[in-house]
Amino acid sequence: MTDLASPKPRLILPALGGLYAALHEGAETLLRLAAGLLLAIHGYGKILDPFGASGMVESLGFYPGAFWSPLLSATEFFGGILIAIGLFTRPAAFAGMIVLAVTVYFHGFVTGEGLMGAEKSILWTLILFFFAVRGANAHSVDAKLGRQF
Repeated sequence: MTDLASPKPRLILPALGGLYAALHEGAETLLRLAAGLLLAIHGYGKILDPFGASGMVESLGFYPGAFWSPLLSATEFFGGILIAIGLFTRPAAFAGMIVLAVTVYFHGFVTGEGLMGAEKSILWTLILFFFAVRGANAHSVDAKLGRQF
């Protein structure tokens, strides 16, 4: 049987190995916290007026807007909070990833902004993809509960 895991590459500056090992979990936790909190902050205005984006979502072909707009609001606001605290991280990140993938389409194609208009949405989509696949780490509610999706 062949081991598919490749050996760790040797560090050019081996003295930094301890630093990298010490910061690994913390860096991932910081990224999850920042992504979740920023997503929740972005969704805060929408959650205050959950039907406010009805026209926008209908312009993208999502009918009825009265259904999709509150779903968008809840996904951003509550999903962001769940990602930040690391609870139901994978499904919350997956739902957020779908929302952000739609914004890639919107900015890249609908508005004609191309890559320059979609680049932030692409980055957000990939960050949420990471957490949808990876889940939360040891510094999360999921880990404290001992269960993950």
